[in-house]
Amino acid sequence: MAKLALVIKLLVLFLTLHVSFLLGFAPSEIIFEERFDDDWTSRWVKSDWKRSEGKAGSFKHTAGKWSGDPDDKGIQTATDAKHFAISAKIPEFSNKNRTLVVQYSIKLEQDIECGGGYIKLLSGYVNQKKFGGDTPYSLMFGPDICGSQTKKLHLIVSYQGQNYPIKKDLQCETDKLTHFYTFILRPDATYSVLVDNRERESGSMYTDWDILPPRKIKDVNAKKPANWDDREYIDDPNDVKPEGYDSIPAEIPDPKAKEPDNWDEEEDGIWKPPKIPNPAYKGPWKRKKIKNPNYKGKWKIPWIDNPEFEDDPDLYVLKPIKYVGIEVWQVKAGSVFDNILICDDPEYAKQVVEDIWERNRETEKEAFEEAEKVRKAREEEEAQQAREEGERRRRERDHDRRYRDRERYRDKYRRRDRRVDLDDYHDEL
Repeated sequence: MAKLALVIKLLVLFLTLHVSFLLGFAPSEIIFEERFDDDWTSRWVKSDWKRSEGKAGSFKHTAGKWSGDPDDKGIQTATDAKHFAISAKIPEFSNKNRTLVVQYSIKLEQDIECGGGYIKLLSGYVNQKKFGGDTPYSLMFGPDICGSQTKKLHLIVSYQGQNYPIKKDLQCETDKLTHFYTFILRPDATYSVLVDNRERESGSMYTDWDILPPRKIKDVNAKKPANWDDREYIDDPNDVKPEGYDSIPAEIPDPKAKEPDNWDEEEDGIWKPPKIPNPAYKGPWKRKKIKNPNYKGKWKIPWIDNPEFEDDPDLYVLKPIKYVGIEVWQVKAGSVFDNILICDDPEYAKQVVEDIWERNRETEKEAFEEAEKVRKAREEEEAQQAREEGERRRRERDHDRRYRDRERYRDKYRRRDRRVDLDDYHDEL
């Protein structure tokens, strides 16, 4: 019997380890991954949205003006003050009962002034040639910058046909280098937002979006009980005022003071030493404070179950995704979109950032700094040329003004000379 029990235990242990292995090492799925290689146009469709109005922008295939790897290209917005709309069809998928990871990189090379840099996940049928700002989406994620005030990171989800932005104030990066943005949504409705593999924000869809009514609400009808003692400290009832305490003067004569040698009582009166604060005087007597044995803490309005709350276990589930798109408007173009990833494995997404961003960031930073040196040198040269041109024009204006002044001076004296001649003529007559 003992041997049989041992065999059963070993069998149970083997099955447990086997199931754990299968669950822990289940293969992840990469739904869509775009590195924008040379055949990227075979997967992406440029929309005609705004084209008839002359407001549609174009993309170019490039690594940008500075890059950690010149061969690692993305697509860059290429025309100023335009709308940009482009999308790719992907294998349809649902995030029900699994983690959703959405990740991409963007480099804002331009002084963007005002414009978006986000991506969208689209559900249902989409006419890609008409994809635009009015096209419904299931998720919108990424930076949006306008002036010095708006530098937000959009995170908007669609629920039952209505869009809900996250309530938290998420900030995006604003420099001109590449940054990776990652959104992770789990089956328990918790989420994480990462920037360059560092968690920037986390929480729950139940609390950070106004999609469902809150589970708990404050009981507005609750009142503090009459016997609730919220005094943390009280006067010590056993403390007794010392005898003679009230007779201690606040000031006393200065014991170190001496009558001046030239003091004359007949003229100056009786000398009295000046007063100084009495070190024995402690002010009006007050009882000592002690901990209140009946202290119950600060009373707070209690929370109760919200009668309007109705849970939706599929709160986190987006409509089945069929497309990924870029739809933005920019005052100044120059944003490079790249490395779009949709999968169910946060570890794989993390590895992508390590392989690309962490490997190339120093090289890209050096390339950017060198480009900045060239730009500043060019701007200084142009500024110097402008100063020289301005000085040349100033000299020409001064020369012209002196010439005109000289001519007016000559004309003045010519007219005067003519008047003198006429006066002589009349005198002779």
